[in-house]
Amino acid sequence: MPSARPGTGSSTLIVTPTYNERYNLPLFARATLEVAPEAHLLVVDDASPDGTGEVADELARSDPRVSVLHRAGKLGLGTAYVEGFVSGLAQGYDYFVEMDTDLSHDPNYLPAFFAAFAQGADVVIGSRNVPGGGVEGWGPGRHLLSKGGSLYARTILGVDVMDLTSGYKGYSRRALEAIELRDIESNGYSFQIETTYRALRRGMTVREVPIVFVDRRVGESKMSRRIFAEAVAMVWKLRLEALRGRL
Repeated sequence: MPSARPGTGSSTLIVTPTYNERYNLPLFARATLEVAPEAHLLVVDDASPDGTGEVADELARSDPRVSVLHRAGKLGLGTAYVEGFVSGLAQGYDYFVEMDTDLSHDPNYLPAFFAAFAQGADVVIGSRNVPGGGVEGWGPGRHLLSKGGSLYARTILGVDVMDLTSGYKGYSRRALEAIELRDIESNGYSFQIETTYRALRRGMTVREVPIVFVDRRVGESKMSRRIFAEAVAMVWKLRLEALRGRL
């Protein structure tokens, strides 16, 4: 493992969970590794029935920077990231970035993530809700749900992070060790809220960098009512745990 140079992406593991992303994955891998050629990419595939796992294996055979973690079934976003991070920590990586495979997270923002790490950030959030950030391809309902959800979580948890639900995020090794990955309870989009809140509770430096999120063009969204309900309830659980001194 190379020595950590966050300004270039060295010693960085990019983790992308997949489920039925066979058409997006090659495009995502190529674009991401062109922008961050020193980084490594870990694909965490949940036994995609469309053959995404096999596509990932082909990419790994052709590029030593790509590796694949196969899971037995559709086990959820949160556990996919936890397994990917735990694996990366064991292998000695110092910086971690989570990205969606569906091309909604533009790899061209990665240098801004690396620069934030170099300036001392422990958690870097690709934020849609700060100046310069935004979303393309959403209707009014989806905008309301996203911004309302972030405001809801921010208000209850008492934090000033503008985009608590962004899935384009980076972590230092220090941050992942501090938030105690094995204690994470969220498995849907509330995973993003919980990890950031745990980091803040442990004194980590969180920085938001502006991104423009582009809605997926191929495949279906993974959002569901169950995932939304988990996020609504988890925010209160996190707040109560913090008040009791357990977080």
